[in-house]
Amino acid sequence: MTTLRRPISEWRLPSLRLAMQWISQATLKADSIHKPFAQQCQDLVKVIEDFPAKELHAIFPWLVESIFGSLDGVLVGWNLRCLQGRMSPVEYSIAVEFLDPGGPMMKLVYKLQAEDYKFDFPVSSLPGPVKASIQECVLPDSPLYHNKVQFPPAGGLGLNLALNPFEYYMFFFALSLIIQKPLPGALHVRTSDCAYFILVDRYLSWFLPTEGSVLPPLASSPGVPSPSPAPRTPAMPFASYGLPHTSLLKRHVSHQTSVNADPASHEIWRSETLLQVFVEMWLHHYSLEMYQKMQSPHAKLEVLHYRLSVSSALHSPAQPSLQALHAYQEAFTPTEEHVLVVRLLLKHLHAFSNSLKPEQVSPSAHSHAASPLEEFKRAAVPRFVQQKLYLFLQHCFGHWPLDASFRAVLEMWLSYLQPWRYAPEKQAQSSDCQARCASERWAPFVQENLLMYTKLFVGFLSRALRTDLVSPKNALMVFRVAKVFAQPNLAEMIQKGEHLFLEPELVIPHRQHRLLAAPTLTGSFLSPWPPAVTDASLKVKSHAYSLEGQDCKYTPMFGPEVRTLVLRLAQLITQAKQTAKSISDQCGESSAGRPFLSWLGFHSTDTNSSYPGNDLDDMGQDSVRKTDEYLEKALEYLCRVFRLSEAQLAQLTLASGTARDESGKKLLPDCTVGEDGLILTPLGRYQIINGLRRFDIKYQGDSELQPVRSYENASLVRVLFRLSSAINRRFAGQMADLCSRADFLGSFCRYHLMDPGLADRHLLSPVGRGRAASCAQGPRLSLRFLGSYRMLLSLLLAFFVASLFCVGPLPCALVLTLGYLLYAVAMTLLTERAKLHQL
Repeated sequence: MTTLRRPISEWRLPSLRLAMQWISQATLKADSIHKPFAQQCQDLVKVIEDFPAKELHAIFPWLVESIFGSLDGVLVGWNLRCLQGRMSPVEYSIAVEFLDPGGPMMKLVYKLQAEDYKFDFPVSSLPGPVKASIQECVLPDSPLYHNKVQFPPAGGLGLNLALNPFEYYMFFFALSLIIQKPLPGALHVRTSDCAYFILVDRYLSWFLPTEGSVLPPLASSPGVPSPSPAPRTPAMPFASYGLPHTSLLKRHVSHQTSVNADPASHEIWRSETLLQVFVEMWLHHYSLEMYQKMQSPHAKLEVLHYRLSVSSALHSPAQPSLQALHAYQEAFTPTEEHVLVVRLLLKHLHAFSNSLKPEQVSPSAHSHAASPLEEFKRAAVPRFVQQKLYLFLQHCFGHWPLDASFRAVLEMWLSYLQPWRYAPEKQAQSSDCQARCASERWAPFVQENLLMYTKLFVGFLSRALRTDLVSPKNALMVFRVAKVFAQPNLAEMIQKGEHLFLEPELVIPHRQHRLLAAPTLTGSFLSPWPPAVTDASLKVKSHAYSLEGQDCKYTPMFGPEVRTLVLRLAQLITQAKQTAKSISDQCGESSAGRPFLSWLGFHSTDTNSSYPGNDLDDMGQDSVRKTDEYLEKALEYLCRVFRLSEAQLAQLTLASGTARDESGKKLLPDCTVGEDGLILTPLGRYQIINGLRRFDIKYQGDSELQPVRSYENASLVRVLFRLSSAINRRFAGQMADLCSRADFLGSFCRYHLMDPGLADRHLLSPVGRGRAASCAQGPRLSLRFLGSYRMLLSLLLAFFVASLFCVGPLPCALVLTLGYLLYAVAMTLLTERAKLHQL
């Protein structure tokens, strides 16, 4: 890393002509192919330090693309998402230091920023909803896009955004998380150890500091302000679909991205830009129809008005914009890595917002002059993050697969729901650790994010009811959610927020309209209205309507519908606990009751397991213990949150039908008796799909004709079947005569030539009962056991051990045959004695 910061005096300065040739883009491209990575970065550091912005602005787009990859995903760049310090320590350190907020790349950005350079960014590379709205001449609600849209000249290819160097760099950095796909060999890379994750953390710590203020740019002096972007072309008007109803002229002036009007605002413009870019690129992914549902009627009327004006102004007939927007659906599925990076952003934003001092958080502090950074800390989450995060979580809850990878989405959601966990250490120590608990001071946050708690909780319930809770990973997710919602005071704060939201409106209609049309109004607008509770109710409603729209249908979390779902989940938890215990008991009994000689291949392997395919079979008793512990605690927490009594739990246990019968066996799935036998009910199908109950399924056909098992050699099994079939046809009469004898020889032959379970078998299918008599088999010889890999391995092991004692193959075979004859004689005597006792 010292090589990246070498002074200019240590470098050999080439002549001016060679320097101009060196800085050419073609030369840098050639160097990036032939030179080592460390040498490339050294050359780039020298170029950035030695040459002015006039020569650097030409190579800046190429340099950004060579680092983060192309927007079409063809070029991977430095592949920061797969670059780890453990695997490539040198390249990792050089890349992180080069792209550090105080590193050479940021010096280049600030050097170009001071000269008012603009770079074109294609609108087609933006997230789907933003791209669709801009192409339909509707300006997105984020100030990030205002005054930046550049329309193509005659014969142009598409729309572009005119971005300053800082915005251009951050756009590429944020989009590389989504566009660039990981390499095939990088499937097992830990996200928290990769260079991209580390750089995101450094950018957040630098531009959104929890202590102190944002550091000034390194390459530009604090007295030199960054220029404002050029005004957008008025050739095609835009309409906003997310802002309060104000005139376009006023909105155009208020959202002019200028930092030289107020010297104090120069402190945070980079911080605000960073947050807006991260939110827009990472969270703005869902169907545009869902986004339009949230907009106010005034905004929709403004959109329609300007669409009509646009359609009349164009010379060529245009496609109806309303139809195009409603037909748009973005096919976007976030990755687990994407979710983990978003969680890092949310955790840092909570720490950033909570870094306000207690006197700055109080409402009276708003009346005093506050610095732009303090105001930004108050508005960061509700203004920039809340709405898009809610839709992003809804998208994940509805489209993520029903597997254990949902844990990443779950932890991201739970991190946002618990801002008290990220309170500064000093505040937590000064308030006796109450700052990191769900105390009453967090009631405004819970009320402002009511749907984040309640509606997403209902979404999680619907997922949990469709998953296999016997799996330890799924049980852990239920435990995590129940534990978070069971924190002291949290359920009470959520219930209070629901009461405020569901409170009937008793005031005149225009009063509700004033507040809901502009949810960012301050308390001075509310002061003439006397009832304080109603004002709080309207405030909660305004936040909920800003997320779901004013026609949303709300299901109370503590209402009867959700309580029914919680009771169903509690019933499934009880069933899953007993199922896990049944699997554990069955595994223990099968391992304890397995004969010793079965390991040598002299006993048939049981192929009729009642619980195949469950991950508990592979993970052992420890997983059963963890599953039982997670489900037990989850049930306890759910009872605490929803006030379920012991009597209700006992009734659920009896109603679930998971209690064992007197013989200790599991009951069958829920069925009804029909003319042709048992018929599964919907509950029975659910029990089978989730592994809660199973039929005792056994192979009912000819054991010689069953499919070749995975532990058998297919060719050898077929050869042995033909051989045994030929022997049975040739000596069928003699074998029948031997088995009919009443002496010891007859018993010995019956033990080997008769299937002991054949007489007790009965076909369960009503269709095949008529053919049951034709399936009877007489005495026969079966050599299929010799086709088992276990048997072959046992014989090879026996011959190998015999060779160590200088025993040849023939004597070893005689010893094995004699040993088996003794075993068969003993088993014949035991079998005959058991039959005598039964008589």
